[in-house]
Amino acid sequence: MTASATIEFKTHGDGDIVNLTERIQTAVGESGIRDGIVTVCAIGSTAAVTTIEYEPGLKRDLPALMQRLIPAGVPYEHDATWGDGNGYAHLRSALIGTSFTTAVESGRAVLGTWQQIVFLEFDNRPRSRQVRVQLVGE
Repeated sequence: MTASATIEFKTHGDGDIVNLTERIQTAVGESGIRDGIVTVCAIGSTAAVTTIEYEPGLKRDLPALMQRLIPAGVPYEHDATWGDGNGYAHLRSALIGTSFTTAVESGRAVLGTWQQIVFLEFDNRPRSRQVRVQLVGE
């Protein structure tokens, strides 16, 4: 059996971290799938989906890490091609990845006590975003 859902939301731009955990758990519960897997996929090439402990320190640390690894405000070939200044956002998305998969057991996504599924906005402007939730199981 398969099921899917779309989660829609708005972001504030680069550095925005959106906790999707409860919305994903709701989608899993409503799917009717008790045991299987769930994949969460960001639609777009300037965002990512991963897990962190969604707390104030990490909500500051993660954007700071991204700025150290792939800084904004330096020239990228993408920017020379398109002139949109978000080459760094594409690279950050490629580094982290646009999807996350975990097990589903007893009708819930399997996550650790302090583990939340988050959407990372890397683009240099606010965006309307979609995340696709796809389940396979029984």
